[in-house]
Amino acid sequence: MPFPSSVLFCCDHNAIRSPMAEGMMKKFYGQRAYIQSAGVKNDLDIDGFAVAVCNEIGVTLEAHRTRSFEDMHNWGDDLSSFDLIVALSPASQRQALELTRLFHLDVEYWPIMDPAGMAETREAKLRSYRQTRDQIRDRMLDRFGPPGHVA
Repeated sequence: MPFPSSVLFCCDHNAIRSPMAEGMMKKFYGQRAYIQSAGVKNDLDIDGFAVAVCNEIGVTLEAHRTRSFEDMHNWGDDLSSFDLIVALSPASQRQALELTRLFHLDVEYWPIMDPAGMAETREAKLRSYRQTRDQIRDRMLDRFGPPGHVA
């Protein structure tokens, strides 16, 4: 598949999975594509554990501000302008398919674990978040090739 010129990652709240994906895509592939992320809802801030585990691999998320599909629409961002939408949760896949039914664009579903609430201790939570980060990274490398490589 050709390397897309624009990618939107989406999940439920734009607080964990889709910001991780947005940050990693920007880090791995630079300016090769326009990258954004959104959530079905915008009711949470960026998750501190997501920030911590991404910092471990040199991906900075501290400045990320969560946004929803509705926020994107209100700000004039048109979903039809993206070549590819990657949904990281079932709810975001449904929302993306609903919002793009009139447009010809690709929506891919990557079933990525939501680490929120999966563990009790700090170390166990970090392990869960690292697992999610690594799932996203592995899918990204499989789909788009090694960093610095254009398929």
